[in-house]
Amino acid sequence: MRQRPLSGSRLAGVILASVATVIISPSAAFAAPPSNDDFANATVILSLPFSDTVDTTEATTEPGEPFVFCGMQQTVWYSVTPTAKAAIQVQVTGSDLTDPLVAIWRADGPGLAGLSPLGECKGSGVPFDFLAEAGTTYYIQIGNGFFSSGGILSVDVQEIPPPANDTFASATPISALPFSDTVVGTIAAGVEPGEPMPSCGSQPPTGTLWYSVTPAVSGAFAARLAGFFQATTAAYTGATLTGLSEIGCNPFAFNSLVIHLNAGTTYHIQISGVFDRNPPVTLTLDVAVAPVANFAHFPSDASIFDSVQFFDASFDPEQVGFASWAWDFGDGTTATDCCPAHRYTADGDYTVRLTVTTFDGRTASTSQLVQVRTHDVAITKFSVPKAASAGQTRQITVGVNSNRYPETVQVALVKSVAGGFQQIGVLTLSVPVSGANRTTTFTFTYTFTSDDATIGKVTFKASASPVNARDALPADNEAIAPPTKVSN
Repeated sequence: MRQRPLSGSRLAGVILASVATVIISPSAAFAAPPSNDDFANATVILSLPFSDTVDTTEATTEPGEPFVFCGMQQTVWYSVTPTAKAAIQVQVTGSDLTDPLVAIWRADGPGLAGLSPLGECKGSGVPFDFLAEAGTTYYIQIGNGFFSSGGILSVDVQEIPPPANDTFASATPISALPFSDTVVGTIAAGVEPGEPMPSCGSQPPTGTLWYSVTPAVSGAFAARLAGFFQATTAAYTGATLTGLSEIGCNPFAFNSLVIHLNAGTTYHIQISGVFDRNPPVTLTLDVAVAPVANFAHFPSDASIFDSVQFFDASFDPEQVGFASWAWDFGDGTTATDCCPAHRYTADGDYTVRLTVTTFDGRTASTSQLVQVRTHDVAITKFSVPKAASAGQTRQITVGVNSNRYPETVQVALVKSVAGGFQQIGVLTLSVPVSGANRTTTFTFTYTFTSDDATIGKVTFKASASPVNARDALPADNEAIAPPTKVSN
């Protein structure tokens, strides 16, 4: 039998029924977002340690939700309100595909608008440590990066215990040198009632660490910090927390605190800082390295006419710096500033000695031989022809005198040309010490040219200089003769 065609109303009913069936099909239904998907429904952490597993696949991002430079999406929320001041660590882990991120916010006001961030976001497996105040609510925001579609994340929240040497009574003993100790969990360090504030500290510390040492021998010892800039090192004598007397203080982690300790006496070392980022701090204690004394001077070939400038070039490996300088110039005179100038009154060899003292009392000395030699040569005679013709060869003589030392002297002779001078020749001779009227003669020969005749004259200039020495009075080392007339 032929099936009857459906009327328009019956056709519409079937289509609607089909559509309805598709809409309510369980296989097409979406999973619900996590219960703590919204800030208002944050999971409240009532005790620590706390752990949770959450699926962020269907998590959302609500309007007005804050972010800290990390592009977080698909977020869930937790909150914690400690009843006492505590250091808390939050860590979220997940697969590489989930790209988990965590940020911590302090509730300074109502709602999302009242949140203040505590630093940058942290990634998978990177602990986020923060110092929580009693009675203040902190929100933990966890989500996925831009290139993740979500997944299963593990959340762990725990309190960080204070370091073992957080208190004066539990100071770590230093039994042998060299000593080195690294402390983690510094964010949980506290400050005891009556604990002294280091004299060089710029602000009250939020936490301190303690060490004790009883040296077997007396001497200078260096306490050094590494790994944290905002830390102050102080050393004390005394047996009780309230009976301590400070003997040294250093406000910079990259410098050493050098202290003089007596054998058999117990000393306490306090490390204090604003431990709000939980940095590891490493303390080393060892015998202080001695400073190295050194200096330079200029000119290196001094004469009695020079003011010799001395420069301190000493080095302190402990970076404490120098408090004083003691100079002995070897001629019976002294100075006490870092970089003095000194003029010697006679030629000679002088042993110059420098002694430096650091701010903590360590000393070092060094000496150098400073040679003072006053070299002085002069051109005392210069003979040139009064007239000459082109093609004629004539002699030119230069007389050089040295009245202090035998010298090897070089004399250069030049002549005038259009636009300047042109070298004719160079002679080098030994010049003995002689009186003012006795000279060593340097003899040059020169053949006059047609160019000289065209100009009509030639002016000769001679210059003398000691070889391998500096002339102390160079003004008389150069001479210019009267012009020589030249004709064809």
